[in-house]
Amino acid sequence: MFSLESRVALITGAASGIGAATARAFAEAGASVALAWYPPDGHDIRPVVAAATSAGARVITAEVDVRSSADLGRLAEKALSDLGSLDIVVANAGIARRELQPEAVTAEQWNLIQDVNVGGVFRAFQCAMPHMRGQGWGRLLATTSVSGPMQAWIEHTSYAASKAALVGVIQSLAVELGPSGITVNGVAPGVVTSPQSLDPVNSLGPAGVAAQAAGTPARRVGTPEDIAAAFTYLASDEAGFVTGHVIVADGGRWLAGSD
Repeated sequence: MFSLESRVALITGAASGIGAATARAFAEAGASVALAWYPPDGHDIRPVVAAATSAGARVITAEVDVRSSADLGRLAEKALSDLGSLDIVVANAGIARRELQPEAVTAEQWNLIQDVNVGGVFRAFQCAMPHMRGQGWGRLLATTSVSGPMQAWIEHTSYAASKAALVGVIQSLAVELGPSGITVNGVAPGVVTSPQSLDPVNSLGPAGVAAQAAGTPARRVGTPEDIAAAFTYLASDEAGFVTGHVIVADGGRWLAGSD
């Protein structure tokens, strides 16, 4: 079940958090992986490469700014030439920035969030579409969020807007690409322990993350591996009749209400 044997996956934001966990999970499921990472974030891709390689995966990496179609295109071409295919894209890279006063958000600040979180997903998908159409099979997957599509996140209007927009991208592409054998889905994490959520400046910080467990029916916060497991299912043959959907992985937090 949920084997990715002989598949090739391109994963953005692969050096940490959900991206790193997904790279490891896909490698363990039999996939080869093309890992996109962004050195200015300060994370090291080498442990992820080592873990994927130890699982038996073929691995390539590239420094990628998801605002650049050229960067993403080069990695897609390298996946095709070095790994032989491009079957799955996990567009995971994203950023959050705290906005203390929405009226003070500049056009530059707004556009940065949209360009990375929405544009970066769409560009990653675009670079794979021609090959997927040609082979009649593909999985386009994105990391969304419960913030935006389902609930508010104060001081993060730009982020919430970007994640809500991704639902429209997923649903529209699912209908458009379905006849070509391509499914398009997302995973919406709740609070997950990751470098982004642990950032005390732009997100919850360690204390804020820990405090979320009490109000979550699962009585814990999520792990990157929880989200990677959902992506592994959506990337598999078993999920071939699931498209245009967003799996909420938040331990029941949204259903129970949030503060």
